[in-house]
Amino acid sequence: MNEKRFPLSAAETRALTERYPTPFHIYDEAKIRANFRRLRDAFAWAPSFREHFAVKALPNPRIIQILHEEGAGTDCSSLPELLLSAAAGVAGEEILLTSNDTPYDEFQKAIELGAVINLDDITHLDYMAQHAGLPAVLSFRYNPGDLIEGNDIIGKPMEAKYGLTRPQMFEAYRRAREMGVQRFGLHTMVISSELRTEAFLLTARIMFELAAELKERLGICVEFVNLGGGFGIPYRPEESPVDYPAVGAGIARLYDEIMRPAGLGTAGIRTESGRAMTGDAGWLVSTAIHKKDTYKHYIGLDACMANLMRPALYGAYHHITVLGREDAPLDHVYDVTGSLCENNDKFAIDRALPEVRIGDLLVIHDTGAHGSAMGFNYNGKLWCAELLLRTDGSIELIRRAQTIDDYFATLRFEGSLMK
Repeated sequence: MNEKRFPLSAAETRALTERYPTPFHIYDEAKIRANFRRLRDAFAWAPSFREHFAVKALPNPRIIQILHEEGAGTDCSSLPELLLSAAAGVAGEEILLTSNDTPYDEFQKAIELGAVINLDDITHLDYMAQHAGLPAVLSFRYNPGDLIEGNDIIGKPMEAKYGLTRPQMFEAYRRAREMGVQRFGLHTMVISSELRTEAFLLTARIMFELAAELKERLGICVEFVNLGGGFGIPYRPEESPVDYPAVGAGIARLYDEIMRPAGLGTAGIRTESGRAMTGDAGWLVSTAIHKKDTYKHYIGLDACMANLMRPALYGAYHHITVLGREDAPLDHVYDVTGSLCENNDKFAIDRALPEVRIGDLLVIHDTGAHGSAMGFNYNGKLWCAELLLRTDGSIELIRRAQTIDDYFATLRFEGSLMK
């Protein structure tokens, strides 16, 4: 069991809503720092270790800055994410650009910043060389096919758009070396939201064996093996968190078994977590504004799928509590909904909760990764604010709420806008 607790009292949250109307996301700085340290400590045995925070999970420079203070770099998927990293003080090889159908200007910016580039396809090598040049450090993303199971989030590897096949990996490294690249890493990302220790150990074994074969067949000694992310969080109260000491110790044993005998005992370990760093350190706070009783009982919130897409997109579970009545009997069953013109705009279906009254504050847990980051403006809905609970108990606004003026700012048309 893991206890789902919001870090502010009902009175503190009510007072906060007077300054920052709901809905808003709020993140706990102390929890983010603790999450990073737990992962870092699990890999303290490695010759070198770096966590590249997956910026896509929570693309806010204040969050990136906090993690960078702890020692994290960034994993980027776009030009804006590269710029967010630079703005937060992340530099050089602390930055990783993981290519995914990447346009040339993103390669150009990554090379300009001195970032490590991780290519997703063998054809990207010539494309990058032609339009941007070659980076100092290059890795390729391995798709191990049916060696690893997928899930609803990342997909089955053999059906996923990501990565190179095994034969393509050897050809890609050979060609890159012929083109002048001298420093290499190795990368994969094939699990997501995973809690089982054995899944991480299987990934490590596959990657260490591939690194050893790259050296044997091509004479290439990779400087690091990036095991990707995939570290899940226990979204449900009955789930147990990842056993990080067991994961770290198990991967260390595999490193000793495979990497050291292959003469790769100086290769570092890299990870690129998002959810594990910020997921359980964030909450979406919303107000109940409507109750509807038809064929089912509904609670309508002032938040919607535009503020948190995961339940609609994946059928993902997010725990919900009624602030101030966390220990009350769960004697009512509701669908908890937003206001979009989409029937899947539901945060929960048939969820047992205490009786909800109009004006109650509902807290949706574990929204610190892939929450606000996946926001959108469908139905003209506006992005909500993001707040940071500092370690000293103060509240910092790290993203203001989007306004109507913001929404219209990119539109170009004749005539007056608003009278």
